[in-house]
Amino acid sequence: MAQQTTAISQHVHMEPSRGWASLKLFELWEYRELLFFLTWRDIIIRYKQTALGATWAILQPFLTMIVFTVFFGKVVKVPSDGLPYPLFYFIALIPWMLFANGLTFSSNSLVSSANLIKKVYFPRLAIPVATILAGLVDFVLALAVGLGLMFFYKYPLTLNALWIMPLLLLALVTTLGVGLWSSALNVQYRDIRYVVPFLIQVWLFATPIAYPSSLLGPPWNTIYGINPMAGVVEGFRWALLGSTKPSGLMLAVSAVAALIVLVSGIFYFRRMEKT
Repeated sequence: MAQQTTAISQHVHMEPSRGWASLKLFELWEYRELLFFLTWRDIIIRYKQTALGATWAILQPFLTMIVFTVFFGKVVKVPSDGLPYPLFYFIALIPWMLFANGLTFSSNSLVSSANLIKKVYFPRLAIPVATILAGLVDFVLALAVGLGLMFFYKYPLTLNALWIMPLLLLALVTTLGVGLWSSALNVQYRDIRYVVPFLIQVWLFATPIAYPSSLLGPPWNTIYGINPMAGVVEGFRWALLGSTKPSGLMLAVSAVAALIVLVSGIFYFRRMEKT
């Protein structure tokens, strides 16, 4: 008796969403393997055909530290809360480079991955997320150099260093939120790629990297926390170097501001995803 096998094929019909699309964040978990490979791809591409490779992750903050030490430390004599100028600047530049590079690469991530987006479906949110996660490699390398500088200047680690993880999370939330806004806008308005470098320069001087936030008295130092990276930078200095502890209110304001940017960025990204 002949047996017949019936093949059952499943079809998924997809169409653009209407109105304000749902976030569908669970899709990122379903495509977690793809997210991993996209992150690994970005790590490889970032330093492909470069003479120094991942050394750039160290050179960027190190050379910037030298410039800041000479001009702001020796010439202008900006106060450093009693810390050696190289340490004062380098520790602040570790989270800042994660933010600046993450924003730069993520803003152009969708445009550079246009061919992949047109060929197969996957949550488009994975592209800017992978680009930002790839920057964690640079962060770890720069942090290792920062710990070496601390050893050189005889600044031992304390239990406060455990705060690095929540502060890193705050930096990633801020980077992802701004990166989602810029990447979605860059698809519609290509001149965003010219705006982002200028935005990073302005944001640099709006963040207490070249100067301590202690120069601002209350309540301005709390209002200053609306810039989430201000809380991150001051938190890094306190956690690793034992400088003036940022106020809890400042960190709370930074966390709330970062969450607002992230949530609004995800909603806007999903809103623009259908186009």
